[in-house]
Amino acid sequence: MIIVPANTLAAGGFSVDNSCRFNDGDSPQLHRDQPGTPTATTKFTWSGWFKLGSSAAQITLASSFTSGSVYDQIKIMATATHNNVLRIEAGSNEGNAIDLKATQRLRDPGAWYHLVLAVDTTQGTAGNRDKVYLNGTQITDWQTETHSTQNDTWHMNASGKTIKVGVYDNGTPQDFFDGYLAEVVQVDGQQLAPTSFGQFNEDSPTIWEPIDVSGLTFGTNGYYMDFEDSSALGNDVAGKGDFTVANLAATDQAADTPTNNWCVLNPLDKHASATFAEGNLDLSTTASGWYGGSGTMGITLGSGPWYWEAKAISSTRLYFGLSRIGQGVRGTVLDNSVEGSSDFDYMWRTTSANTVFYGGSNQSITIAAISANDICACSVAADGEVIFYVNDSVVVTFSTKLVAGFTYFPVLAANAFGGGTEQWQANFGNPPYANSSSQSDADELGDFEFATKSAYAICTKNLGAYGG
Repeated sequence: MIIVPANTLAAGGFSVDNSCRFNDGDSPQLHRDQPGTPTATTKFTWSGWFKLGSSAAQITLASSFTSGSVYDQIKIMATATHNNVLRIEAGSNEGNAIDLKATQRLRDPGAWYHLVLAVDTTQGTAGNRDKVYLNGTQITDWQTETHSTQNDTWHMNASGKTIKVGVYDNGTPQDFFDGYLAEVVQVDGQQLAPTSFGQFNEDSPTIWEPIDVSGLTFGTNGYYMDFEDSSALGNDVAGKGDFTVANLAATDQAADTPTNNWCVLNPLDKHASATFAEGNLDLSTTASGWYGGSGTMGITLGSGPWYWEAKAISSTRLYFGLSRIGQGVRGTVLDNSVEGSSDFDYMWRTTSANTVFYGGSNQSITIAAISANDICACSVAADGEVIFYVNDSVVVTFSTKLVAGFTYFPVLAANAFGGGTEQWQANFGNPPYANSSSQSDADELGDFEFATKSAYAICTKNLGAYGG
């Protein structure tokens, strides 16, 4: 059995090619002044697909700010204080407060979610004025439910306002989004159903998937960002006015999308002393001890073959490997006592000792210690043979192969024993950095530094085609 995140399916119809990776530590945002008088001051729809990063703070999908209590914000509340729930807050142009705080928690860092906010404040029934949908289903279970007053006008669609994506800014930019955004749309003048943006898959009717939105009528203040131009991530495909890009680079264009979901590191399955960033593809620690985490997707004997890489940002005490579920690994992950543990099946400690661990035993290898910017790689054959590489040269071929009945997850860890920071960046085919020699997998997917040995990247398109 292959482990994949919830609400995940290999695409069979419309394909979303790109998303934008937001790293909250970089203070990223997109912003635009609304271009004119809205098509309708009382009707608009906002739609966006998102995949969460590792931030425990409050994060913003979209917002607009005028003054102290006059603002709109679509956000996900902080983990510690509000349990990652969706909240939509607004103070209308008429001074009325709007507050919709959901009950459902959004906790799956490996899944893509789809949100629709559909507003028509002319409606006589309060609950029909502001409709919110998650993955195609209307949210009706609210902790707080205060809707628009009839004929209210929101700021996100008003004349002369600034719309911001990925940040809330009341004079001090804050609540930066952390994760991935795709297919970000606003329609001016219509309250649309989620079926304007997605559909339930005909073969897996619980799975919500995107559809082509290019034919929508966007209205004067509408927009559509598909993130397909890495040199202009704020490009408005609807042609109403491009967004200004701040603290986002060409390398923040990502292949991780709701129609092809890629493996990332799992923030729910990491040690507290490890820090994740860059869409859960960057792992670092400043602590003394082996701290890290595992991937969101796993592989099994008979599937694949598979290939993935990781770039050493630091150069000394790093761990690279595979671990299996069923051995007490997931949820406890790496700590100071993992060396030689039978919980960890294929591990390479890239220190000067260069030790390889397998199932509780270990052996030293003779390759020199790796340096910063070296690329480590792992290939797993369909027959279960595991090989580790550094800069495309074989480090070790394991004599013991994958065991049937277990699911194996990529693992990274680091140890800042000598002080400073030890750091990896994972590449499952969707790297947070630019490769100097871009190589795709056997199905022409992904972006790797080295050829993938006729193997496949770990993503839902390949798991659907080659999973066991």
